[in-house]
Amino acid sequence: MSKLKELPFTTLQFYATAPYSCSYLSDRVARSQVATPAHLINADLYGELVSNGFRRSGMYTYRPYCDGCKACTACRVNIQQFAPKRYQKRAFKKHQGLQAKVGHLAYFQEHYELYMSYQKDRHAGGGMDSDDQDQYQQFLLQSKVNTRLVEFRDGPNDPEPGKLRMVSIIDIIHDGLSSVYTFFDTSVENASYGTYCIMWQLEQAKKLNLPYLYLGYLIKESPKMAYKSEFEPLEILVDDHWQLNHLVNN
Repeated sequence: MSKLKELPFTTLQFYATAPYSCSYLSDRVARSQVATPAHLINADLYGELVSNGFRRSGMYTYRPYCDGCKACTACRVNIQQFAPKRYQKRAFKKHQGLQAKVGHLAYFQEHYELYMSYQKDRHAGGGMDSDDQDQYQQFLLQSKVNTRLVEFRDGPNDPEPGKLRMVSIIDIIHDGLSSVYTFFDTSVENASYGTYCIMWQLEQAKKLNLPYLYLGYLIKESPKMAYKSEFEPLEILVDDHWQLNHLVNN
């Protein structure tokens, strides 16, 4: 894999943000390295950035740049080598009646209401549970790359046919899919929507003959992010090289 300094980034600049409270580890302060100007980051360049550990939030492409902390590690699943666990297979089978509709980014009030319900239930007090419509759109519905919005609804044989259950934002890059953000109906008892969505994304990448599914950052010390290590074999980015997670001694 090319190192960052070897890539054709002559038109880009990278700056470090001021310190801010970490969203995942409450006792720590975070910083990010941001690629700018955003309007010059096309699909090809963005794909190279993702391969080098960057993520996207709206129009901002960034990666962790924290002082004295390396808890966030970029991770991806190798599609061909992925070996699902029993509970992952069960989740995929359990929700296979969901009907997925793939479209372009667009605002729907129904999506926003599901997003707010999800935030208030899963991330209360984190700031995002008070996002207004503009903040929601800036976070998820702004993109200059190849992005898709996927909504999942109950099928005709489910108790509430057509009921919106989940929305996922996905970027398509040169060597895989990058899972940007997913939110779902948390009111359904014993549902496994999050696991199902990752399994669905893995299947989509396989159908598109793409080798990887990028899952953002693995944070082993954060229960909200540690689940990614369950999708094995997971590759993580260490010192600019992708390595198998279980072979790295952290």
